[in-house]
Amino acid sequence: ESGDPGQLEPVRQGLAAVQDEGSQLIARAVCETPLEGEDTGRWLDLCAGPGGKAALMGALARIDSAHVDAVEVSPHRAALIEKTVSDLPVDVHVADGRNPGVGEGFDRVLVDAPCSGLGALRRRPEARWRKSEADIAELNQLQFELLSSALNLVRPGGVVIYSTCSPDLRETRGIVDRAVRELGAEELDAHALIPDMGDVGHEKSVQMWPHRHGTDAMFFAVLRRAAD
Repeated sequence: ESGDPGQLEPVRQGLAAVQDEGSQLIARAVCETPLEGEDTGRWLDLCAGPGGKAALMGALARIDSAHVDAVEVSPHRAALIEKTVSDLPVDVHVADGRNPGVGEGFDRVLVDAPCSGLGALRRRPEARWRKSEADIAELNQLQFELLSSALNLVRPGGVVIYSTCSPDLRETRGIVDRAVRELGAEELDAHALIPDMGDVGHEKSVQMWPHRHGTDAMFFAVLRRAAD
């Protein structure tokens, strides 16, 4: 109930890591969403830094004989991913997720998009004083471009999980609804991919809350690229 989890022996040995439950549920959902057609084991984390979700996806990929490509635009954050996934079937690429150059035809893609981070105020309360309305507008453009890229990179019948650590509707439903409307993506029911946590919203997507679920205010939606 108290203390520094970083001092636990399994964490010190690299056998375990500390991660918010919401982040774990999202990474697991990427790997467990039903596909149309065969899962060939080509998985992609398009905005992977600093590497927590990529590591969990890599651990599950090792069980399923799959492989994860992890894309990160920042060399510093890419180095953090390399350290985190050193013994897992994960290849790290320093590239822009909007044009990563890693090929196409992935079965599963995670877009954990850069966002305002307002869902993590319980851990970073100072962030509320560092954000402005202009930041949101700029992020919205980037978020949609990354999701558009993911839907091009995933194979027909494959799935894209779009997530943010934000409860702001402009960064969550606004981006997903636009993708369905403009890109022809099909939204699937994400509620079936998590345990019964109580009220996570009435849309097909999932919105977690600190006061309800003990997690950061994480959002995720599941989109499928229509089969040809």
